[in-house]
Amino acid sequence: MNVLFISLGCDKNLVDSEVMLGLLAKEGYQMTDDEQEADVIVINTCCFIHDAKEESIQTILEMAQYKEEGRLKALIVTGCLAQRYQQEILDEIPEVDAVLGTTAYTEIVKTIGEALEGNGHVRTDDLDALPLTDPHRIVTTGGHYAYLKIAEGCDKHCTYCIIPKLRGNFRSVPMERLLKEAEDLADQGVKELILVAQETTLYGKDLYGEKSLHRLLKELCKIDGIRWIRILYCYPEEIDDNLIQVMKEEKKICNYLDLPIQHASDSILKRMGRRTSKAQLTEVIGKLRKEIPDICLRTTLITGFPGETKEQHEELKEFVDEMEFDRLGVFTYSPEEDTPAAEMPDQIPEEIKEERQAELMELQQEIAFDQAETMVGTEVLVMIEGKVADENAYVGRTYKDAPNVDGLIFVNTEEELMSGDFARVRVTGALEYDLIGELIV
Repeated sequence: MNVLFISLGCDKNLVDSEVMLGLLAKEGYQMTDDEQEADVIVINTCCFIHDAKEESIQTILEMAQYKEEGRLKALIVTGCLAQRYQQEILDEIPEVDAVLGTTAYTEIVKTIGEALEGNGHVRTDDLDALPLTDPHRIVTTGGHYAYLKIAEGCDKHCTYCIIPKLRGNFRSVPMERLLKEAEDLADQGVKELILVAQETTLYGKDLYGEKSLHRLLKELCKIDGIRWIRILYCYPEEIDDNLIQVMKEEKKICNYLDLPIQHASDSILKRMGRRTSKAQLTEVIGKLRKEIPDICLRTTLITGFPGETKEQHEELKEFVDEMEFDRLGVFTYSPEEDTPAAEMPDQIPEEIKEERQAELMELQQEIAFDQAETMVGTEVLVMIEGKVADENAYVGRTYKDAPNVDGLIFVNTEEELMSGDFARVRVTGALEYDLIGELIV
């Protein structure tokens, strides 16, 4: 029985997909990437913003046609769109045989079996349940890095965000489960662990009575085979001295933090339901750079939030110019139904959102290029990702670069390298976001 699996959305969703793949492989299902050869298609969907919702719906419709054109016997929809529009999907797209909610994905094997027998339906679980997963999942990222989801859900309830209604309240995965999963990943050849959650910095507070990310990191650093540990989705107000200290002490932890700040105007931050002010953001960023001088800071911003004035946009630009983030992404505000922000007055026209986004990204390009220029002549440790076709060159990442969102370094060498190898490289040139280097023999 051949299964085609399509995973959309974020890296946290990808972890769920890899868990489902592991469960299916354990039961003897064969994986295929050919729609025509698929007996079963599973689509793990996203609906965080409008574009993600549209992509999910379009993908379902495209795959539905293989009920007639291919050998498809069962079409299963899982993930956030499935959680949000459970019955609507079955009613509007009759080719879909079953729908799995965000906390029911571990029932994928049973659900497929029932769908093949003609008994497909909506399967959900308590939104605040924590699925008990098999630690052995199928890594789809190339094998040398993998995401480790340390918590589920979120308690912040930002006014623009639908995630708490789709993923439930914040709940940490017990440390012993995470360590077992990380050890299994290391046994599979994973060398870089990337810690993810809706918010990583609150890890353990619900289980152990206090924030325990630093304790988890210390234990993960003991695992043989793991060379790098990277932390994403760190809310700035939750960064504490324990986290900073463990980053300073443990060599395996990349001096890299992802801080989703979203804006820098106090008024807009308050309307967003964020828990920081501009002054607090400045203080946290300054402290991180003082304590860890070579730290790489990534952030994300939302432009065109309801009520954002031209002056507030200019304030955000000045903040970006002053802070000089190493990595930065900008999203235009997307009004999501059932969120407070969607009902706020003074919604911003799309063309203005896009103009403001372009201005911020143009500014960040200048900052990024200047920072890349300062790297020329330095020596860096690089994880090799793969070879450039028909050239004596490889693609890699430094500790400053998370996969798929940050830059790359192109390494010129006649030496034979493998994906997952670590190499010492001298930087010889800078592109807009990327670097060029030569292997140091």
